[in-house]
Amino acid sequence: MEEFQIETAQNVGIQQNVANLGDRMLGYLIDSLVIIVYLIAMIMVLAALDLDLGDQWAIYLLLSLPAFLYYVLLETFWNGKTIGKYAMKTRVVKMDGSKPGFGNYFVRWILRIVDVSLTSGGLAVLSILIRGNGQRIGDIAAGTTVISEKTRITIKDTILKEVPEGYVPTYSQVTLFKDEEMQLIKTLYDEARFKSQHNIILSLHNKIVDVMQIETKQKPIDFVDTVIKDYNYYTQKM
Repeated sequence: MEEFQIETAQNVGIQQNVANLGDRMLGYLIDSLVIIVYLIAMIMVLAALDLDLGDQWAIYLLLSLPAFLYYVLLETFWNGKTIGKYAMKTRVVKMDGSKPGFGNYFVRWILRIVDVSLTSGGLAVLSILIRGNGQRIGDIAAGTTVISEKTRITIKDTILKEVPEGYVPTYSQVTLFKDEEMQLIKTLYDEARFKSQHNIILSLHNKIVDVMQIETKQKPIDFVDTVIKDYNYYTQKM
């Protein structure tokens, strides 16, 4: 999943995950299926009403408007999402990270004729691959892109912590903890270190000492770090 940085009006950089091409294509197929199912259902209803041909065409044109305006309507009133985008956890945003307006969605929708309909999506795919920030021609003109809202999981988000070669554990009592408990400890510890929240680290220290029923002369920040390393040492050796 590619990343790109957007700049807000306050000149704050925000990392966004670009929706990958696979997710966008699957979302498009889902949306296309929804439109086809709607049109088939509409035709079946009209056939069941047994109206004369003139009335059928008039009603058909009226009822087909939601399918024709599907993308612009849903994206406008559903915060940049369609049913396909919702299923794939993607969303349209402006390049500065803000919510697009109707004009942005309208431009994307109009130019869909060029880069999706007329070229069977080939021009859209080529543009997305070349630009590298998730923009098809409609997005370039509208100043928008499509981002992924899927949660990215990295090694830093897991319980895993690098244990040096030849590491000697200090506290065998760490095995009293369950994986989910140690994951919570590591998450709170990493966040507290990043934000310099010493009170949280001290609370973790006190809670761990209480559970493990030990005494330690290590500083709270070093103690919690050692406990996490010890837990990884013992669980990796099991």
